[in-house]
Amino acid sequence: MHQVDNNIPAKPMWSAIFAIAVSVGSLITAELLPASLLTPMAQELGITQGMAGQSLTVTALAAIFASLFAASLTRRIDRRLVVMGYSVLLIVSSLLAAFGPGFGLMLFGRVLLGLALGGFWSMAASLTMRLAPPADVPKALSMVFGGVSVALVIAAPAGSYLGAILGWRGVFVVSAVLGVICLAWQARTLPRMPAQGSGGAGAVFAVFKRPGVPLAMLAIFAVFAGQFAFFSYMRPFFENVSGFGVQGVSLLLLLFGVANCIGTSLSPVFLKTSLKLTLALGPLVLACCAAGMLLAGPSPAATVLLVAAWGFVFGTVPVGWSTWVTRELGDDAENAGGLQVAVIQLANTAGAAIGGLVLDSAGARAPIMVAGLLLGATFLIVATCVSAAPGVAAGGQRH
Repeated sequence: MHQVDNNIPAKPMWSAIFAIAVSVGSLITAELLPASLLTPMAQELGITQGMAGQSLTVTALAAIFASLFAASLTRRIDRRLVVMGYSVLLIVSSLLAAFGPGFGLMLFGRVLLGLALGGFWSMAASLTMRLAPPADVPKALSMVFGGVSVALVIAAPAGSYLGAILGWRGVFVVSAVLGVICLAWQARTLPRMPAQGSGGAGAVFAVFKRPGVPLAMLAIFAVFAGQFAFFSYMRPFFENVSGFGVQGVSLLLLLFGVANCIGTSLSPVFLKTSLKLTLALGPLVLACCAAGMLLAGPSPAATVLLVAAWGFVFGTVPVGWSTWVTRELGDDAENAGGLQVAVIQLANTAGAAIGGLVLDSAGARAPIMVAGLLLGATFLIVATCVSAAPGVAAGGQRH
């Protein structure tokens, strides 16, 4: 039986939910900023661009650690205070990057950011469950992950644009200001939320041992690894196979991001029809898009259509799996969310690494092929092995 939070509101607390969305989006934006600022960062700090890129690596590693252990380490603390603490870490991290004299302090700040990102993102689904009645949870989750989608769209172009105006350190000052806004918004809108669920360092791994969870996590790993194998190496494919120039690639990336935002916002419509069908058919459609790109890659028009379709369909994936977590593992949603985020971070790392290896060894088509295989495997795993709570009405309680 699932534990019931007696503090669940009768109506959705949309302002608080939007604060969660903006906060997660601000953290992910801060995570991705160095990708668009590597050259000026490296020049001023006297390091190589490869070393500057490690500011992304340490953030990801810290995020994995935090997603696994943050819930247990903060198990006795009101979730409102924990969330506000993560915003403080965002502010401190950004200020260290903006004003720190050396690369070491910046790396320390990036570790703090990773702790905030992994901890906050792992709690996002469980917080959303406590801010909206069950029927509104899918819609609330789509709002939260809409913040993620917007961050993925704006982080690189905004960082590059503002860097040219304010300098790279000025961009991190803007990031700190975003953190202050998030902190103030959280203080104003979030209710008290006493800690729930099991504690202890092994709590996340206990969730992994529950029936059906290992296969669900394997499906999550496969779909996100496939997505990142594609997403990380879209540009070489667009340039070398489809024949787009720099401006065309930028427009394709923007198209992908906008389509992803639309797909995220509309995902509750699909989830209300069938959660399992959405989880299974999404990767299947993406695998078909990968096959279409391999077959019709030299056609710019076909590439544009397939990129738009890919962005739209993938928008349903994070919301779908977070909905699965809230329904199947809602009695321990914090630890389940931590496990989910850790798997996603590992999948992103693995997908990017595998995609890079095959790109160097087999050319620009190879990452798309790897993505298609992983996405097809996801469809098979979900269709044959993953339960999707048939006894749960869309957004509702178990019957």
